Amino acid sequence: MTSPSPAKRFNWGNLRIRVASATVLVPTVVAAVWFGGVWFLGLIAVGVALLAREWAEMAAKRTSIGVALAIGVAVLLAVVVAYAGHYYTTWPVVIVGAFGAAAMARGAVERRADAAYGVIYIAPACIAMIWLRRMDAGLSWTLLMFTVTWFADIFAFVVGSALKGPKLWPRYSPNKTWSGFFGGLVAASLGAVGIQALSQFQGLPALPDLTLAWPVVAAIGLLGGLATMMGDLWESILKRRFGVKDSGDLIPGHGGMLDRVDGLMFAAIVVAGARLLDQWGWLP
Repeated sequence: MTSPSPAKRFNWGNLRIRVASATVLVPTVVAAVWFGGVWFLGLIAVGVALLAREWAEMAAKRTSIGVALAIGVAVLLAVVVAYAGHYYTTWPVVIVGAFGAAAMARGAVERRADAAYGVIYIAPACIAMIWLRRMDAGLSWTLLMFTVTWFADIFAFVVGSALKGPKLWPRYSPNKTWSGFFGGLVAASLGAVGIQALSQFQGLPALPDLTLAWPVVAAIGLLGGLATMMGDLWESILKRRFGVKDSGDLIPGHGGMLDRVDGLMFAAIVVAGARLLDQWGWLP
């Protein structure tokens, strides 16, 4: 009978690299979110360019430049249309852009649907973030979205690495555990409550009040954290399909941009959905 392999020790070296990367990335993102306008648009545009490049390198290894250009242009066009306030127009732009990327990818990828899906995968989250930041109290809602994602991701890694235990889905993501999953969910909920508290703190008049009941904010954080985990798992499935370990090596300790924002892309849709329900008066 084969003895079970010993549990891996907590990787403090990788954690230090992650913290060092976050020290650069987090202030940059927070500054762009805080100032909004063209600064936030610029942040999204840079992200789109990097995401399009990484997706193309996974899906079309031989001729990735043309596919990356097609995906990037399609998504950026939809983002600019959303920034101009024509939100309903963005979705036809995304659909046309997906078909255009598929046409451009002819002969470059095994399945042209991979190029089309690159547009469909990246664009909705970017549009949702642009819409969220430009709404009333957009600063608080956008900070809530990033906080929920970061807390879910960081504490899932820390708690899972420290406590270990049964694997969440070993077939597709062998390093994720149930302890990390629940640790991330709790942290995401607490992070959302923290943003609510800051928005009601009189010492920060620039941060608009979310005007939501505390249990509702905690539930949004929980659902946003769950979406973050699902986005991370979905990215693991996609990388397995393309036969890669990481989407890239852009960020030390994290891999590529897609590895870093996979959860955010799902959480953005959930938080934007909650903001839409709030706009309609459906949230207490």
